[in-house]
Amino acid sequence: MAIIEIENLTYRYPHTEQPALRDLSLQVETGEFVAVIGANGAGKSTLCYTLTGFVPHFFQGELAGRVHVAGLETKDHHLEDIVLVSGLVFQNPFNQISGAKFSVYDEIAFGLENLGVPREEMPPRIERAMAMTGIADMAGRSPYDLSGGQQQRVALASMLVMEPKVLVLDEPTSQLDPLGSREVFAVIRELSREGMTVVMAEHKLEWVAAFADRVLVLADGQLALSGPPAEVLTSPLLESYHIGQTRYTSVARLVEAEGGWPAGEPLPVTLEEAEVSFKAALISPQMNAD
Repeated sequence: MAIIEIENLTYRYPHTEQPALRDLSLQVETGEFVAVIGANGAGKSTLCYTLTGFVPHFFQGELAGRVHVAGLETKDHHLEDIVLVSGLVFQNPFNQISGAKFSVYDEIAFGLENLGVPREEMPPRIERAMAMTGIADMAGRSPYDLSGGQQQRVALASMLVMEPKVLVLDEPTSQLDPLGSREVFAVIRELSREGMTVVMAEHKLEWVAAFADRVLVLADGQLALSGPPAEVLTSPLLESYHIGQTRYTSVARLVEAEGGWPAGEPLPVTLEEAEVSFKAALISPQMNAD
């Protein structure tokens, strides 16, 4: 069942001539982990803001079409209603830290306090969110004494503790190292398996390939491609949208260009796929003949 339904969405920011999103339609199923990729300016952040009500309620501007998220028509409901069902993790964690609390634990509790969650229900939710994001040992520290990557984990925990039906993330691993990125992707995939719907704008294609259920490609505010990672991330159209490819796909294309790739063997997008594919290439009659 679709928890997100967008129909013919066009949105233009105030004082701009060109729309950031153009006639965009898509559906996302409950529990699906959808990654959104595209060049800078393609509309990824705007789509994230739209799914969480910041467009049009915070940024204003002109919106046409229909955006239905977790039972709410976003343009007809206030932000305080939408945040109960659809939560946003910003690219820059500094923008998300409240500044009103002096410890990580209290920062994560802040949203629950605003919702009026009973006090006895808060500790288990806070502790689970900290454990999932790997920051349990930072509970007593000030959010402002943390590194950018640690702050990003706090921002993610602050949203997870709210238990939204839809979690929207705008490049949440931008300040994380490879290990931290993998851990965050693993947490998010586990959440989707538990029933949370996830939409993530992200540039790190290897993690997208390994963890996402579906990949959407935005180009000039329009939905250009949609499908499984193995299909979308090996599409020859990506170059025309100024999007790269994983290192595994890149190497496989070089082999293919030299005539050494087995006919019918799909190009890999993950390390695991590459191991299988390159073994097949090495033992293929075509490769042996060369």
